Amino acid sequence: MATRLPNVDALVVGFGWTGAIVAQELTEAGLNVLALERGTWRDTPIDFAPTFDQDELRYYWRHELFEPLAHETLTIRNDASQTALPMRRLGSFLPGINVGGAGVHWNGQIWRFLPSDFVARTHNVSRYGKAAVPDDMTIQDWGVTYQELEPHYDTFEYICGASGKAGNLKGQIQAGGNPFEGPRSREYPNPPMAMSYPPTLFAGAATQLGHKPFPHPAANMSRPYTNPLGVQLGACTYCGFCEKFGCGNYSKSSAQTTILPVLMRKPNFTLKTESEVVKLNLDSTGKRVVSATYVDASGQEFEQPADLVVLCAYILHNVRLLLLSGIGKPYDPQTGQGVIGKNYAYQITSSVNVFFDDKILNPFIGAGAHGMILDEWNGDNFDHSGKGFIGGGYVGVVQTGARPIETHPTPEGTPKWGSGFKQAVAKYYLRAMSIATHGAVMSHRGNYLDLDPTYRDVYGRPLLRMTFDFTDNEHRMSDYITDRAAEVARAMNPASIKVNYRKGSWDVVPYQTTHNTGGAMMGSDPKSSAVNRYLQSWDVPNLFIMGSSAFPQNPGYNPTGTVAALAYWSAQAIRETYLKAPGPLVQA
Repeated sequence: MATRLPNVDALVVGFGWTGAIVAQELTEAGLNVLALERGTWRDTPIDFAPTFDQDELRYYWRHELFEPLAHETLTIRNDASQTALPMRRLGSFLPGINVGGAGVHWNGQIWRFLPSDFVARTHNVSRYGKAAVPDDMTIQDWGVTYQELEPHYDTFEYICGASGKAGNLKGQIQAGGNPFEGPRSREYPNPPMAMSYPPTLFAGAATQLGHKPFPHPAANMSRPYTNPLGVQLGACTYCGFCEKFGCGNYSKSSAQTTILPVLMRKPNFTLKTESEVVKLNLDSTGKRVVSATYVDASGQEFEQPADLVVLCAYILHNVRLLLLSGIGKPYDPQTGQGVIGKNYAYQITSSVNVFFDDKILNPFIGAGAHGMILDEWNGDNFDHSGKGFIGGGYVGVVQTGARPIETHPTPEGTPKWGSGFKQAVAKYYLRAMSIATHGAVMSHRGNYLDLDPTYRDVYGRPLLRMTFDFTDNEHRMSDYITDRAAEVARAMNPASIKVNYRKGSWDVVPYQTTHNTGGAMMGSDPKSSAVNRYLQSWDVPNLFIMGSSAFPQNPGYNPTGTVAALAYWSAQAIRETYLKAPGPLVQA
């Protein structure tokens, strides 16, 4: 039997980026906040020291920072006709674990979504007609606008000390920035990162073709910075170990380097690690969460009562916990009814490898968001008429660092093994670069999350089951922007290029992105969304659900900036409205 603990004002489940943001905001409002994190404590000087952090074998190949699948996994299939099988090895995506979550090993790619992304259905139907959104494409508007989120994007960028160049200041287009972005209220807190040779070559070729390249917005510091909370960050050293690694230089923004040094000192905040929440408990009406049941490292079970509960775990765990707790109606793909698990989406990527005989590129110099980007083919920045798809993605060279075990680019015709392969790797390691595409995935009726009927975890609970595949819309869009990337590659006058289209079904084995979205989406109607515009559960008003599980579909950008902006937006609504009169913030 679970040991019942004293009540707290607010309970935060999961302690990565959103958990830190919400806890900071609610403690500032005077609440006593308890955070439960299933993993262990992590701190920059102890866990990410530069003396050992740049260890590719330990951190990437042996998955030091990622979720251990022996403890918890999910089952995978491409469509409902298949039998889902457990994911036994990490591949396509890399969920984080322990304090800081996936925000520890992110690249620092800190995007704002386009204004049209938030009204995806009405915008596309208005511009292209109803036929542009077929019946099995279940995209919808978010219920919140870019203009409403802009102040919260700004807050996060200044907490992170984002490095970049504004392209649209209060409606005025700025030279050197992204001309397609929504209006921003002020310039980035730090200037863009210095550019190495590969993104410089890309930007030069793109400019010759008439495009408008701009520096990637980066949560990697271009100079020393002190954020609004008084936390200091150091300048990036371009070591090339951001992606899939922690940062011991205090130069990549994470919860540890931006918020936790302030939050952890507060007397009204408590963090319990190695405390895994296994269920949310409802009252007799089913309209209120009264407590959470969690298990500690010794296997003891506790019941933690709380007045307010905020789910801040990774998207997959948020959705699973809702399903296991009986909160919201599970999605049924046959009838189209229900909302929990609906509109799961991902990201679609491709690349063009570029090889030179006459240039030394030094690709090991890099950072997580160090690069130059084109946004001409993202979102609805271009005319989609007659192309057979909606959505888009960005194209660019993001030089994250050519880590030696992971990086061995070779031209077409190179043997797959033997002396010929070795010679090509030795020749082209310093002479190759990659142009990446990063594309949107529209939500479709057959892509969803539910509970697996067969496989269970160590506590006897059903595993989460993922049913997902790319559709014709995604393949057509990806092929289109890959061709645009190849045009820029050819303009660089290389010795050769290799175009890597995204072909076939989605495969869980090779790494792609950790940009999983949907399953508890936001919207304006409880019949078609799990949470309202403030990320408050339609069914259980004292429950708020953070993270990319709220995305109705996945735009062409990396999600973290929008995840954080939504967390600040929701926390503001809790502080200014909910706490004064607890209850639904939007009437159904």
